[in-house]
Amino acid sequence: MTAPKNLKTASTHVDPRWTRIVTRDRSADGEFWYSVVTTGVYCRPSCPSRTANPNNVQLHDTLEDAKATGFRPCKRCTPDGLSVAAENAGLVARACRLIERSEEIPSLDDLAFSVGRSPSHFHRMFRGTTGLTPKEYADEHRAKRIREGLMKSHSVTEAIYDAGFNSSGRFYEKSNKMLGMTPTQYRAGGANEEMRFAVGECTLGAILVASSKKGIAALLLGADPDKLVRDLQDRFPKAKLVGADKGYEALVAGVVGFIEAPGHNLELPLDIRGTAFQQKVWRALRKIPVGKTVSYAELARKIGAPRAVRAVAGACAANNIAVAIPCHRVVRNDGSLSGYAWGVERKRGLLDRERQRTTG
Repeated sequence: MTAPKNLKTASTHVDPRWTRIVTRDRSADGEFWYSVVTTGVYCRPSCPSRTANPNNVQLHDTLEDAKATGFRPCKRCTPDGLSVAAENAGLVARACRLIERSEEIPSLDDLAFSVGRSPSHFHRMFRGTTGLTPKEYADEHRAKRIREGLMKSHSVTEAIYDAGFNSSGRFYEKSNKMLGMTPTQYRAGGANEEMRFAVGECTLGAILVASSKKGIAALLLGADPDKLVRDLQDRFPKAKLVGADKGYEALVAGVVGFIEAPGHNLELPLDIRGTAFQQKVWRALRKIPVGKTVSYAELARKIGAPRAVRAVAGACAANNIAVAIPCHRVVRNDGSLSGYAWGVERKRGLLDRERQRTTG
């Protein structure tokens, strides 16, 4: 088949969109299309077919332009219909609604059957779309129901059964992980939870460390020690804050020492409170080696959710525990520094010290 006279392909390989075709970037679907002279088809950017020679490829801004070539739509990527990602998102949304309506957590087989996919395919599809496995999503939904129920129900027992637990014993086995405290404390808004804290100084400014009985729940950086204490109160409004003793101040000194001369990840008992997705992101952050950085897109791929880049960025921003959960090691795709809850200059300072320590 010969190309139409108005078909121009010579500059395709230098067009930034070509890279998105080579990488089969699903986020590009719907933004543009491309046609291949030698096969006489037009495709969406994520088409799984073998990559064509760019000299035979024409890029199109609209679907209408692609159709105007007179070529046929590719049978593998069906560029005229919903993208695979959009179709999968619809199926996953249907499965999520089924989980949310069910009293008992549906099995993987039942969920897969409900959307017409095999269990293994459905599991990969669900995780790639939400960043969670179906079980993790179901557990998170149940945790949300119990949190809401504890604030509304007449008793803890009523909230437990309304959330779908068929026995109080099963709930209490998981209650601390779900709530970060006892059900009675949560029902009271976390009142009287004791949190020890101390403030220190480092070359990046003031540092505040606060711990529950479980471990460090907050590690904050800033310029004003008093403002850090107010920030801690805002983050844990019902907690009883207790100025720590000399022994606890030694822990703060250890954190300061790490900031000044980082040689390894800061290994301390942590009290990590967040959604299942946030905790997955934070676990991945703790695996980034000292002196290394990743982009938000790379981090999303590491947790098996390549399309959840914005949600990953949101989880980084929600981190209460600076340095120990090293969200400062996440940068933009081009390597430049993005926002940081405790200031971009502190982020730059942390990264510079880590690189010097690991290369020097």
